[in-house]
Amino acid sequence: MRMWVLTLLERSPRNGAEIMDEMEMMTKGWWRPSPGSVYPLLESLVQEGFIKKREDGKYELTQKTKEDMGWPYGFHAGQPRTVEDMLKEISGYVSYFEDLVKSDKSRIEPHKEKIKEISGRLSALFP
Repeated sequence: MRMWVLTLLERSPRNGAEIMDEMEMMTKGWWRPSPGSVYPLLESLVQEGFIKKREDGKYELTQKTKEDMGWPYGFHAGQPRTVEDMLKEISGYVSYFEDLVKSDKSRIEPHKEKIKEISGRLSALFP
């Protein structure tokens, strides 16, 4: 999925929700990556210096990445195994929701109460 994301960003800057939409469209609806896999991957690519996040929330390739198209990418697969991994996945979902609020609020609005309920449960862990 790393190469796919980088290829999409090579074409044009995108936010996480747009990357997920594009992947779903390219597979003709057969597969849509989860926010829990896309957003941690984007963060990892930022930390590794392959991409950068713009002020408008979209990601783009760094100049170094544009110049060096022969980089070796590893593959990250599997389910989260630690609390830290789970927190990264949850953070990915929150980033996805933030993008939806900015780009297509109607897709998240019907789920507002459930999101508030989950937020309350998380907040109750550390009163």
